[in-house]
Amino acid sequence: CRRISWRQCWRIGMGSVKKATSIPPEVKEAVRERDNGRCIICGAPGNPWCHYIPRSALGLGIPENIVTLCDRCHRQYDQTTLRPAYKRIIEDYLRARYPGWNPEKLVYHKGG
Repeated sequence: CRRISWRQCWRIGMGSVKKATSIPPEVKEAVRERDNGRCIICGAPGNPWCHYIPRSALGLGIPENIVTLCDRCHRQYDQTTLRPAYKRIIEDYLRARYPGWNPEKLVYHKGG
């Protein structure tokens, strides 16, 4: 809830938000299979735990919002100036796999 106010977090219910933005085991497995267990940026072995829309922005834990990244690329995506370039790569990757992919559908909305 760093990107929304605490009042908004309270209103939408933190338990619901946490559940919606977490990555369930079945989603991790589906993403691991889709990505062949490899980082979609560099091809190294990786883990399916990277949100395109981050949890802090209420990004959902669904396959259309999750990709496999290695530790190095995940750290660079989260903590460096490479984020915009990596975000474009991830977006292109997800668009190629999900016809009609729309980032606006990847965000938690109360009641939906």
